[in-house]
Amino acid sequence: MIQDICEVYHNEYKEQKPKSSDYCMFVKDRSVLLKKQEDNITFFTYGEVSNYVKIEDIIYLFAIGDGENQKKYFLCRSMSLPDELLQGYTYENQNVFRTAKPKEQAFAGITACQLANWYENTKYCGHCGTELVHDHKERMMRCPSCNAMHYPKISPAVIIALTDKNRILMTKYAGRDYKKYALIAGFTEIGETVEETVKREVMEEVGLRVKNIRYYKSQPWSFSDTLLMGFFCELDGEDTIRMDEEELSVAEWVNREDMTVTFDDVSLTNEMMIAFKENKYQY
Repeated sequence: MIQDICEVYHNEYKEQKPKSSDYCMFVKDRSVLLKKQEDNITFFTYGEVSNYVKIEDIIYLFAIGDGENQKKYFLCRSMSLPDELLQGYTYENQNVFRTAKPKEQAFAGITACQLANWYENTKYCGHCGTELVHDHKERMMRCPSCNAMHYPKISPAVIIALTDKNRILMTKYAGRDYKKYALIAGFTEIGETVEETVKREVMEEVGLRVKNIRYYKSQPWSFSDTLLMGFFCELDGEDTIRMDEEELSVAEWVNREDMTVTFDDVSLTNEMMIAFKENKYQY
């Protein structure tokens, strides 16, 4: 999956200044400034842009790797780069990181995108309206007036592989750009466990009951500011699908041998479908 980078990921916040070899990330909405050659991407280093950015507009994000090979990533919140320096660089939508290489740069790009959007949308205190300031010890925005603490947004959600012996329930979203097969998914609501989320989402989207809910694996999914938790479960009772057409365009039972999904090395959803297709997940 996209977070399974070969090097170590350090996400603890440390207030520090960039070195010339560290990466500087420029983000607009859900797009990141990068240079792309086929599927290979790279970002500006601080050494390349240091004459054009203000040090007070740079925020430390995270580091990848250890020792001499460690690379640190910083967010640049302002940009005034000359046209000649920008040649070959474009703002690419976050979906580019689904296929971009090398893998650690794809992970860095989408994670930086998530953090940049949180910073952009977390400027004022939701309690008293005072402009927030950066905390010096944690990745947190603090209110200097009422001391309210604002942490990065992370929304818990579930991915559900509903099975019935040799069949799995596969879906396609309604009204989204992503047109490939997926699994039932949904966000956890206040006051419910993730297991209860599994039951509710399956009932809401396809009108079926489930049993034998088993946790599989989790994944940070920065494309939607989400922490995904994958579950396998079994059909409990009758198998007639009553599809919510506002959420889904397709919902159907597919036999293991008829699944057309191929390995993509990116998402938890894909890994779970492949695990069922290859009969690698056992209750």
